[in-house]
Formats: sequence, structure tokens, C-alpha cells
Amino acid sequence: MTGLDQRLRIRWLGRVAYGEALDLQRAVWEGRSTGRVDDDYLLLLEHPHTYTVGRNGDGSNLRTDRSLLETIDARLVFTDRGGDITYHGPGQLVGYPIVEVPTLARGWDAVGHIRRIEAMVIATLADLGVRAWAEDGLTGVWTDRGKIAAIGVRIASGVSMHGFAINVAPDLTYFDHIVPCGIADRPVTSLAELLGAQPPMEAVVEALLPQAAVAFGGVPEVQLGAFARRDRSQPYDIDAMVAAGVFSGRREDETPIAIRGVLPGEPEKPEWMRVRADLSTEGFRDLKKLMRGMELNTVCEEAQCPNIYECWEAGTSTLMLLGDTCTRACAFCDVTTGRPGAVDEDEPRRAAAAVEHMGLRHAVLTSVNRDDLPDGGAGVFADTVAAIRERLPECELEVLIPDFKGDRDALETVMNAKPAVLNHNTETVLRLQRDIRTAANYARSLALLARAKWMNPAGVVKSGLIVGMGETEAEVLGALVDLRAVGVDIVTIGQYLRPTVRHRPIDRYVHPDEFNRYAEMGARIGLPHVEAGPLVRSSYHARDSLQAAR
Repeated sequence: MTGLDQRLRIRWLGRVAYGEALDLQRAVWEGRSTGRVDDDYLLLLEHPHTYTVGRNGDGSNLRTDRSLLETIDARLVFTDRGGDITYHGPGQLVGYPIVEVPTLARGWDAVGHIRRIEAMVIATLADLGVRAWAEDGLTGVWTDRGKIAAIGVRIASGVSMHGFAINVAPDLTYFDHIVPCGIADRPVTSLAELLGAQPPMEAVVEALLPQAAVAFGGVPEVQLGAFARRDRSQPYDIDAMVAAGVFSGRREDETPIAIRGVLPGEPEKPEWMRVRADLSTEGFRDLKKLMRGMELNTVCEEAQCPNIYECWEAGTSTLMLLGDTCTRACAFCDVTTGRPGAVDEDEPRRAAAAVEHMGLRHAVLTSVNRDDLPDGGAGVFADTVAAIRERLPECELEVLIPDFKGDRDALETVMNAKPAVLNHNTETVLRLQRDIRTAANYARSLALLARAKWMNPAGVVKSGLIVGMGETEAEVLGALVDLRAVGVDIVTIGQYLRPTVRHRPIDRYVHPDEFNRYAEMGARIGLPHVEAGPLVRSSYHARDSLQAAR
């Protein structure tokens, strides 16, 4: 099966901040309950240290003063699930089933849904060698050493949210700061405590998968992210990472040798990837002169886009704000990595002047990642949009933004400027995220795209994928469904082209027929527009894509 016929989409997302996971849940729930997608979902993940209070609690079962939570690197969140207070943290498998719930004469079968989750967890633990059970009058899963799994759900419009948390190997001292689930006389335990050893999270997830199919029905379509990740509770310090050699890549004596531009193990470039390089056209020369004269950067040059000759001859380009040095080092990108310089306060004015000079009807703005800035550079995006709009009110503006490290306020700064298109690239499938994207993750990108749609429902939300880096066709089709589930309007899909011999090798050249299948799949699942082809990039035919999506 290639993606459309499967009904239970299971995703292991790694560690995700609670607020981002909550918004991702809500977006998928919205997609499922409104019919935007027909698939059930099970989101599996870990959280940083978080205490959540459900509808039955008021926070009084928090034993530690709220002002002291920061000292244990934890936060408190009031949410809309059932139940009282519970803990989420590293070493705990959290699952959010977003599934259609059967209807009873007096409403939805919430109790039956909870019982199915309990049975799923009990069967999973049995497969791991632990005897567990449900208890009458209580919610959750219990062992002879105490409670091992908490459950709290919400059902609206016949679709569930929230779910379960299995204590695999968390730091159990975090439960000392609360009365878990409001039950004062019952202890909590973990798989690690019961087994006398720490089971790998991957093993627990693998044991859960077949039980999830039994609990929720349908044929599962499973995509798993990496299980070993950098601790995202620690700061992303570009100076420390550069000093440690994180971005240094291979040493000079380890640099692979390409023969006729092909690395060992790479396929030969097919005919359909041949691009005519014509530097002599008047349009190309004029635009290059304009960008250099105004001291502006373009992603066309920095990322070595194969369409630069076509686009520049037509008088279009994508301006890259905030300098030419990025604080990340993604495996597919040739933009310089390091500590960027100071923000150029005059850049928005010069960018607006360039757009006016070109007389653009559709302008695209992007930037390097600026994790060194408090707002990630969001203010510069907003200022540039305002400056262009003042000079050229009729110009449609598209912004291709980084993830701002999940900062909702930074995204809101950009969205308040009301761009016609908010573009943020997911880049690759879930399984390859850790290998391809530095300091970014799949769940964060999906949550950002959902938030952008909520902040400006009348605007268009767009994302992009690169293929040929080791993904499968089924994985790409699954990613398309995920993007549709959170409300994305436009998806671009193009072939990965290795910028230098130091970058990730090309796994395969995707045939044009496969790109056609992606576009057909997008239409079948209701995506307003998919622009797919070997030379497609995020900004390629951007204005035409917008018109097609409207």
C-alpha cells in the first residue's frame, strides 16, 4: 500500500515541547473531525519535564510552589483533557490517539475508548514481561508496585484527543512534586523499576505498534523518527557547537573524491536533470548587478538553485534576509554556518527598493536561521513586508521562514504583517529528520504550519519537501497526508542536488513519473496544489502556485 488506503497513521516524533505537541494534536483533530483527512492518527513522543492539570483538577495537587518549578526545569500547563494532575517527561512514552470514537445512544463512547487504551497498554506491557491490569473505579494501568500508566482524554465532534503516558524509565522523583492523578495513597512505578533495567524506548514503541492496530482498527502506516536525540532541554549554543567541531564535516584528508561530479555509490545524473547554464542573458546580468549594488543576498545563489538562470532572466528572485551566515548546518544546504554578524537595520528598506525596481507582482522573502536573535529574526521579516507594501501595495508577499525554535510569539510577529503566503519547509520525511535538519524537527514544523493557518485563516500556508536523500515513496506520500492534516495548502517537491562533495550524497534521482504520482496523490487527498518535479524548489513558480491554490 502506498498511503491513501491505510487508516491508522502512527508517528514516533521524538521529544516535543508540550505546547507544540498540543497544537499539533489540535490541528490533526481539526483535520480529522472536519473531514480534511479521513485517517486516524496515533502520535507517539516524549516531553520535556511538564506537569499538566486536566479538567478535574485545579492545581491544588501540585505539592511544590509554582515559582519553584523553574528550579527543576519543569513547567505547569492547564489543559482540556479529563483527570487531575500528572507528569510528563523524558523516559516516558506519551501517546495521543486522534481517532474516531464510536457513538452510543447518549453520545460518544468515552468509557469504551479509555478501556481500549488500557487494554492496549496492558497487552504491550505483557509482551515486555510485565503483568499489569486496570482497576474498577480508577483510570489507568496498575502493577503490584503501583501505577505505571496514566490516561486522560477529551472527545469532541466524535474524535479523541490526549491519551496515555507509560512510565518507561522516567526520573520518578518528579512525581514527588505532585499527588499523581489526585490519588494520594497509591505509588507510581516504571518499567525500568519493575524489570531492574532500562528498556530502550524503541523496544517499547515496537511492542505497542501491533496492539495499537488492535485497539483502534485499520491497517497501520508507521513512520518513526530517530530514537536517540540531542537533549532539547539544553540551549542551542552556536559558539559552543562550532568550537566543538559540530559543523566541521569531514577533515580535508577525508574529503571524498568525485569522478565527473559523481561520488562513489551515487547514480549518474539522468538527462532530465540537465540544466542549461546561461550567464550571458541581459535579465540575469541586470538582476545580479542590482543585488550586488544594493548589498542584498539571494537564496538563489547561496543555495545554488538550479533554476537561477530561468528565474533571473524572468526578473524574479528570492531575497535572503539577515545576512549570509546561518546558525544551523543542514545536510542538504550550502549556506555558510557560523556566528552571524549584527542585524543590518537598513536591509528592509534596500529589499523593498529592489522589489520596487524589479516591479514584482509576487515577491519571496527568506532568511538564514538566526538562533542567536531573541526573535529569530521575525521582526526583520515583518519590517521588510511593511517596507515593500508601502512602496508596492499590489505586490503579493510570500515569506519562507525558519522555525524560530518553536517560538509562537515570533511566528505571530510575522503573521501580523499579513503575508499572502507563509512558507516553512518540512524538507524531508520523518525518519530522516535527524540526519538532514540541524536543531529542527518534524513535529515542530507541523505545529508551526498549523499555527500559521490559525493566525491568518485567509492566508495560504505552504511547505516543501526534497526527495532523493534516502526516503521511500510511501514515506513521501505519508508526509503529504500529514501536511494536509494540519491545514497546508501548497506543497512543493523537488530533487535533492548535492551542493559539494562534503554534503550528503545523492541516494537516487527520482523519475518524473514519481513526481507526477505525488501531484496526483496531493489532488486525491484534497491538497489545493502540489508543485512537483525534478527542478522544483520552494519559490519555483511561486505566483503560479498561489493562483492554483486559490
